[in-house]
Amino acid sequence: MESMDSLVIETQVIEALRNCFDPEISVNIYELGLIYEVKVESSGAVAIRMTLTSPNCPAAQSLPGEVQARVKEIRGVSDVSVDVVWDPPWDSSRMSEAAKLQLGMM
Repeated sequence: MESMDSLVIETQVIEALRNCFDPEISVNIYELGLIYEVKVESSGAVAIRMTLTSPNCPAAQSLPGEVQARVKEIRGVSDVSVDVVWDPPWDSSRMSEAAKLQLGMM
């Protein structure tokens, strides 16, 4: 049963991430490919590995906090850690087809 709960929480986390937007690009951070990993423990603890489009991104201060706040609101989540990583570096190949379409890249 716990794995089912973790799966439900993971689905809700991804949905929450689809409501976080890079302020310079009108595409959500999940479709942009900024989320590298979402891990949900049976305790409800959520660990997120993410990056930003560049180390100089103006959202570097606010976006990880927004991710953490949105995920914390999900029922069943006991703790959230957001780890911003630069390796591997982000590039446009990580974007979903939908994001590329939205930005006129296809």
